[in-house]
This record gives sequence, structure tokens and C-alpha cells, in this order.
Amino acid sequence: MVERVLRSDIEEVARRLGEAAHELAGKTVILAGARGFLGTHFTELFALLNERVLRKPCALVGLDNLLTSGDADDSPPQRPHVRFIRHDVTQPFDWDGPLDYVIHAAGVASPFFYRAYPLETLAVSIAGTRNLLELATRARARFTFFSSSEIYGDPDPRHVPTPESYRGYVASRGPRACYDEGKRVGETLVYVFHEKFGTAATTVRPFNVYGPAMSERDYRVLPNFASRIKGARPLNVYGSGAQTRTFCYVADALLGFMLAVLRGSPGEVYNIGNPVPEVSVLELVRRIEKALGRRLECNVIEYPDSYPADEPMRRCPDIRKARLQLGYDPAVDLDEGLRRFLSWSDAAYTGKS
Repeated sequence: MVERVLRSDIEEVARRLGEAAHELAGKTVILAGARGFLGTHFTELFALLNERVLRKPCALVGLDNLLTSGDADDSPPQRPHVRFIRHDVTQPFDWDGPLDYVIHAAGVASPFFYRAYPLETLAVSIAGTRNLLELATRARARFTFFSSSEIYGDPDPRHVPTPESYRGYVASRGPRACYDEGKRVGETLVYVFHEKFGTAATTVRPFNVYGPAMSERDYRVLPNFASRIKGARPLNVYGSGAQTRTFCYVADALLGFMLAVLRGSPGEVYNIGNPVPEVSVLELVRRIEKALGRRLECNVIEYPDSYPADEPMRRCPDIRKARLQLGYDPAVDLDEGLRRFLSWSDAAYTGKS
């Protein structure tokens, strides 16, 4: 069985987290979206910290409704001090025990899936965020909301790299609005709860995070490419291929997320990503060819009906705030990250052991 995450990645994050990890000793954490891409990495990190680092274990309670992350029969691996509960966070969650941290990483992040589930996408960002904020407020727990770089929409080139202060250029109508506007309302709820009730609530905005545990049916660019490479099919680049992104390997992103969870200032928002290099999708294909050591067939095509076409032309974070306040600094460059991801996906997507 192929591991869903790379153990070496999790060990790297634990090592780089250093003394900050000890703030979790003896604490209880509720993690929404526990079976998703990011939630899987969080779960494995908490399990490793309990195994090797913490003097007193941390109790992790993972929630997920499995809408896009698996079926009812897809049982999570058993880990000491880790409990999974199938639950839809758009419904209130009753918890009477101790609670120190609430991490809201539930969401429908794939454009393919949020086009298929627009109402569910809105609900998890709005009703789900409110329910979890109310839970954290009652328990006086720290709360972290996973927003998205998509809240910036298609930014003015004068604001790329994009700082947290940029207000965004987002359409309230269109195929991406359910995700973009849902995350924006979620951020507003975090702001209101912090201002009105004093909730220790922080927001992170991930920028194009990728790595092991991405589902082959996710349909975002890198798992899409990896799936087609596995099937010996040409890569399909949507639109012109000139749209640019920066990509953040999951080990770097997870470190930034944990620093925000543990040490982020309540009421603040943090971009978490890698600001370099900013590459076009066509340049990304060339980087993949370099990682694989061979040429790939590539077609530039129109957007399929199942994929929302009005994607931003540029996406690149300004992470100075996270660097200064959290000590966050990504360390895995794009070529190394692609090598790790493609090695993992070759085994995971083909069922190799």
C-alpha cells in the first residue's frame, strides 16, 4: 500500500517546527477536513509529534463528511490519540470535552468539484465557519480558518506579488464565485467573531499548495498532469498556457500553517506559499520534463465545460508578513518539490507498492 503522505516530509516539518511544537503537549485539537489533502498531512504530523516529540500527547479529533475526500468505506488509519468522526460541519458539532485549538481546513478546493457542488462549497465556508467559530468561542480555543489565495481574484499586476492588504478583484457571479465569495464571507465571519467576542481567530491564505496525498481526481493542474503522465496521455494545458502561478510544496506549507495555528496573532491574516519562481503553465510543463528526464507531449486546448474558465492570470504571494511575524520561510524549491510529488504520484496513481 502506497503511503498517502511521505514520511520524510512529515519528519522534515516536525524538525523545522522545533520548540513551537511543544505548545501542543496535552492539548486537544479539532481538525475539520481531516480526510482531505491538507487534513491528511495535519493528521500525520500530529501522530508523529505524539510519537517522537511531545512529552504529553495531543488529542486530535478529525471531522470530515467525505464529500470529495473518500467514501464511507475509506477508513482512516488508526493512530494513538487520533479519533475520526464523520460529520458535516455545516451542521453544529457538539463537544463537551476540553478544547484548545480548532482548525477549519474543510472546503471544496478543486475547481472541478466546486463547479459540481456550488451550494455545498458556499455552505462549508459560511455555515461551517460560523459553527466552528461558535464552538471555539464557547471553549475559548484558538481558531484557524483556511481561506484561499482565490479571495484576491484576478489581481491588478501592480499588486503582484500580492500582500494581505490587497482587497481583491473578485466577481460575485460566475463559475468560481461559490468558492471565492464563500471564502471571503468566511474571512468576514472570522473578523466579526474576533472583534465582537474576542475569539482568538486567525486566517491563512494558502497559495497553490501541492504534494503527496492529492487525489488523482482532484483535477487541479499538478494531479491532473500526473494522472495523464501515468496514463501515457498528452498533457492538456487550458487556455493560452501563459497564466502564471507560484507553487508551494506541502512540507513548506504545512510548516507555515502550524506556525499560524500556534503563534499567529488573533485577528490577523497570513499568506502562506512560496513567492518564487512565478512560472507559466507551459513553463511548468518544462519543469516537469526536467524532473522526469524526458519530453512530454502537450496540447494547448480550450477550457472543458467541467472546468471554470475565468481563472486569474497571475498568482504570487507576498509573504513578508508571515516571515516577520511567524518566522516562516519556504525551503523546498520547485524542482525538488516536483521530484518528490512525481515520484509519489507514479506509485500512488498506478497502485505500485
